[in-house]
Amino acid sequence: MSARILVVDDILPNVKLLEAKLSSEYYDVITATNGPEALEKIERDKPDLVLLDVMMPGMDGFEVCARIKARPDLAHIPVVMVTALTDSEDKVRGLEAGADDFLSKPINDTALMARVRSLVRLKMAQDEWRIRENTASQLGVVGSSSTVMEEPVVAASILVVDDQDFEKTKIRESLSKDQNTVVIVDNGAEALQLIEERSFDVFVISLSLENEDGLRLCSHLKTNERSRIIPILMIGEERQMDRIVRGLEIGVHDYILTPLDRNELLARVKTQIRRRRFQRKLQSSYEISLSMALTDSLTGLHNRRYMEVHLEKLLEKNVQSRKSLAILLLDIDHFKQVNDSYGHGTGDEILKEFAGRLRQNLRSFDLVVRLGGEEFVVILPDVTEARAHMIAERLRRFIADRPFSARTPDGPLSITTSIGGLMIQGEKLPVEDILQRVDKCLYAAKDGGRNCTVFEETGKLNPEEFMQRERGEEE
Repeated sequence: MSARILVVDDILPNVKLLEAKLSSEYYDVITATNGPEALEKIERDKPDLVLLDVMMPGMDGFEVCARIKARPDLAHIPVVMVTALTDSEDKVRGLEAGADDFLSKPINDTALMARVRSLVRLKMAQDEWRIRENTASQLGVVGSSSTVMEEPVVAASILVVDDQDFEKTKIRESLSKDQNTVVIVDNGAEALQLIEERSFDVFVISLSLENEDGLRLCSHLKTNERSRIIPILMIGEERQMDRIVRGLEIGVHDYILTPLDRNELLARVKTQIRRRRFQRKLQSSYEISLSMALTDSLTGLHNRRYMEVHLEKLLEKNVQSRKSLAILLLDIDHFKQVNDSYGHGTGDEILKEFAGRLRQNLRSFDLVVRLGGEEFVVILPDVTEARAHMIAERLRRFIADRPFSARTPDGPLSITTSIGGLMIQGEKLPVEDILQRVDKCLYAAKDGGRNCTVFEETGKLNPEEFMQRERGEEE
């Protein structure tokens, strides 16, 4: 996963060491040696993550973090504070300033990379909701958003899974402040039953459960439909760092080491509550406020009006981040014959199932649009050209390989699609020009026999080549 990371430290050897470690993992690294320079580069370069030293002369890391989190246009950028300080009061101070995590010097390389990957992944998901809300705001259907630090952290519902009586007492006393409701259970089975019955703002899971694997429970929570978006805080021991790293890799949001510090535990839980409520606010504002003017009533997909504004935002973001995105234009082959032979009711069934198949095979932050009639657009942010080719071919096969369940005298119908594709490499281009270029590729696919994919410059893709690649990835 590509990302731009800002390393801030007033000691040059520390900067160079972190830069070397991150660059070896193919991250784009920029550096700063003081607070004002860091704020200037955050403003200009919009990094995906900030690794921020605490002890700097003049403006220290706490003040830099607080300034970042006070800005609505910057507050979403994750900040990891790097420090030699071991006092929990300093950690709490940093977390209250908005820091997403602390790493202690000397830095554990494995923990560093796991934390970077975890926070970049979370930022990507939140960025998509921010862009969508921004799009809706420009169209006049929602107001401007607040920052994550403005979200309340009181009256939260917290589910704890821990079977050690001493720890349960400490956790309950620590988290019951701020009118929180704390529910503590001994095992995963009880937790899963409660999740079916009520909602929670955050989960706290011990990795030292006596009779079950706490990490496996975390994994189950991240795959369960009702709990997958709820943040998880792991409680672990220093010797369990390998398991903690694995937890971050599967989507757990944060961890705290024993012996537990009550104030740090509460501060970390507050951070997760605040982040969860902010994400829920973005999602709710976006979903509830979008009017029918922005969506296609038949398929439930966004329409052209929404896409044009959203794509403008993505293009602006890509210029800043110097990343690439792909545009796919899909057209249902011989759709007029379906309407003529079976009526528009059957045609509508095909359109709805076609839209569903596209959504089923894309990432949550990819955008699917019904452009009009039987034409659809798919926008793939932050994707390589090779990956865009593979996704386009996967979509084409998923349409062609299984008949559509239309209710016709002839039974299910075989449907195919032609696809035009275009890569945008960090450029700011007019949306109309982009659509015209990808439309030419679509017509080349139609002229090339239909049920195929044509990318600008690459030409017609070889289906067998991409089937072999996917088989290779699965192996």
